Amino acid sequence: MAVDHTLDNPNELDGLDVYDVDGEKIGGVDEVYLDDRTGRPEWVTVKTGLLGIREHFVPLAGAEREGRMLHVPYTKDLVRDAPRPDDADEHLDAAQESALYTYYGLTVVPEEAEGWGETEREVARENIADEDLGGTGGTPA
Repeated sequence: MAVDHTLDNPNELDGLDVYDVDGEKIGGVDEVYLDDRTGRPEWVTVKTGLLGIREHFVPLAGAEREGRMLHVPYTKDLVRDAPRPDDADEHLDAAQESALYTYYGLTVVPEEAEGWGETEREVARENIADEDLGGTGGTPA
């Protein structure tokens, strides 16, 4: 099955099974959080645990969809220890989003960054070799 590098439709992300960088299942997508400026999916919450009662934020930077699977470039342990959306109330405020970027080692890249598409912002993963993200250091539009 072909890998889909575009993750633009939030309805297509809901309910996908999420797998870590090693191919181990983490859980399932529960909520999709959109970028306020671009309207594109930027974060998902993943239900984890035996009964799926824990929920954690996972960035879509570097993620790839393959059928009903969403592969993310993070370990299962990193996701399970990630901040939880207890008070996100369907929207991340600037402080919450900043804390998540910091936790995952992400940097917000301005639209003027060379090689990026026309979106207002994209996310680049620090400390991951370019080949791990398709050679671009992020997921261009």
